[in-house]
Amino acid sequence: MFKTLYWLQCGGCGGDTMSFLSLESPDIIELFEYLGIEVLWHPSLSEFNHPEHEKLLEQIISGEQPLDILCVEGAVIRGPGGTGMFDVFMGRPRQDIVLDLAQKARFVVAAGTCASFGGITGAGDVDGTGLQYTNKEKGGLLGKDFISAGGLPVINIPGCPCHCEVLAGILTSLASNVPVKLTKFNAPLPWFGILVHQGCTRNEYHEYRVEENDFGEKGCLFFHMGCKGPLTYGPCNKLLWNRRNSKTNAGVPCSGCTHPDFPFSHPFFKTENIAGIPLELPDGVDRAHYLAYKGMAAAAAPYRLKKRDTNV
Repeated sequence: MFKTLYWLQCGGCGGDTMSFLSLESPDIIELFEYLGIEVLWHPSLSEFNHPEHEKLLEQIISGEQPLDILCVEGAVIRGPGGTGMFDVFMGRPRQDIVLDLAQKARFVVAAGTCASFGGITGAGDVDGTGLQYTNKEKGGLLGKDFISAGGLPVINIPGCPCHCEVLAGILTSLASNVPVKLTKFNAPLPWFGILVHQGCTRNEYHEYRVEENDFGEKGCLFFHMGCKGPLTYGPCNKLLWNRRNSKTNAGVPCSGCTHPDFPFSHPFFKTENIAGIPLELPDGVDRAHYLAYKGMAAAAAPYRLKKRDTNV
C-alpha cells in the first residue's frame, strides 16, 4: 500500500531539498520506490501546473486525498503583523496552508533548522517561526500541544541543512511503522541524542586543552575558534557528510546549526570567554570543577599532542 507525501517549501533557501537530492545509497527515487511512498508533490520532482497543484491541495484539505507524511522545509513566515502575507502561495498566506495540511497529515516532519526552530529566517523582520518551536520555546505555528493524526508531535530534523540520511531514516521509520523516539526538542533520539563533540577526532586535544587559534590545525577549536560541538546535539560526527567528512574533521569549527538557538548573536568563529575560559561550557559540566580539571589537564598534556604529532 502506498504512503503519500507532500513537501512544502516555506521561508528558506531550499538547502534541505538540495541535501535530500544528494542522498546516494539508495538515491531519493530508489528510496521512495523501496518504501512505497507516493510523492504527491515535491517542488523539484513534480511537474504539475498551477491549476493541477491547486486542485491537489483542495483534495488534501477536503480529505478526498489522504496524506500520510507532510514535510515542511523553511520557516513559517508570520509577518507582517501575524498575517503571513509576506509569503503567499496560490493567493493564500502559506502559514494557513501549513495549518490546513498539518491537520490532515498522519505525520508532520520539519526538515531543517528553519522549519524546526525558525533558524536564520526567524532572526529577521519577516517573523519566521518553526512548526512547533520558536528557538527553544515550544509553541511555534502549530502550538505546543499539537499531535498529528499518527500520534506524534512535529518530528524535527534540524540542521542547516538537515542531513539527508537522517531524513531518509525517519521516512523509513514512518513508512515501516517503526516507533520513533524523540528528544526534548522533538528530534529523533538515535541521531540527536549525542553531541557533535562525541566522535570528533579532536577529542584528545580537547581533553588536554591543546588549543588552536587558526583554521586547519589539528588541535581543539572550542576554546578560541567558536566551536559549538560540545554544546550541540547532532549527528555530524556519527553520519559523515558525503560519507567522508565533517566540519571539525576538516579543521572548521562546528557552527551549532542543529541547536534551537542557531544562528547565535555572536561571531561564528570566536569563542566568548572570560580570562580564556569559554562562557558556555560543555553540556552538563560544572564550571568550578571544569576550571580545575582543565588547568591540570593542560599541564599534563602529552608532548606529542603539544607538537600536534598525531595522525588524526
